[in-house]
Amino acid sequence: MAQTPASLFESNLHSLPLIQRGKVRDIYAVDNDHLLIVTTDRLSAFDVVLPDPVPGKGAVLTSVSSFWFRHLRNVIPNHLADMPLEQAVPDADDRAQVAGRAVVVRRLRPLPVEAIVRGYLSGSGWKDYQATGGVCGIELPTGLQQAEQLPAPIYTPSTKAAVGDHDENVSFGATAELLGNDLAAQVRDVALALYSRAAEYAAPRGIIIADTKFEFGLDDNDRLTLIDEALTPDSSRFWPAEQYRVGTSPPSFDKQFVRDYLETLDWDKTSPGPTLPEDILRQTAAKYREAERLLVNEQL
Repeated sequence: MAQTPASLFESNLHSLPLIQRGKVRDIYAVDNDHLLIVTTDRLSAFDVVLPDPVPGKGAVLTSVSSFWFRHLRNVIPNHLADMPLEQAVPDADDRAQVAGRAVVVRRLRPLPVEAIVRGYLSGSGWKDYQATGGVCGIELPTGLQQAEQLPAPIYTPSTKAAVGDHDENVSFGATAELLGNDLAAQVRDVALALYSRAAEYAAPRGIIIADTKFEFGLDDNDRLTLIDEALTPDSSRFWPAEQYRVGTSPPSFDKQFVRDYLETLDWDKTSPGPTLPEDILRQTAAKYREAERLLVNEQL
């Protein structure tokens, strides 16, 4: 994919060693204690990285995540480091390539679970409810409608999959076996607290956070720490409050727009993904920017 000044499908830094390319993020080693996380404009859907970048998406995700890390740091510490980008990436050309889309973070031990919190009945949760009367094994009242707010947010963890593989929903008991009872309970309780705090902040700003996922790590003192990204349009389902209606699938500020388009294609949801039309890319980029405007820019 040819890159333009407004898009970055894949970073290529010469001054730092590459550790990993994820679905969206490229991770480089800075030193023994720090990493550089570059958020590209790659877009994944159905766990497949699509071939076309969404211009400016990585910068939006970086801005939104950084905002939430600051806003929620009294709930839990996060992985952001004090090291300035100039110190982490002294090479000027490399720094220019990732400016506005890179953060320096502390090296932590990531936990092998994704902490998913659902406040509304939508997406795979809605399909699960229709089939079983619950979501991920959690029983719910009968008669709920699509997009209806749940009586209380629920925690539905999953395992973390490698690029190209599918995450797998697991029970809380399975996470307790992986992490131990105390740490599994702490992850659950912190995830629910983060979601509630964020949903309370977003609601008067015109955004309903239907669901989201968090990732956590442990520092050298085994202190739980928020890592990866936080409450972005990639990791969350954001609905415009003014268009929200129970019983429908609300429009969203996130990549659900792309998923809906992909569902109209004759594609088996395996790699390689289909090329996206320019108007789909443009509209998707606009949705990401609008979420940033409502959550972040109006507060600056």
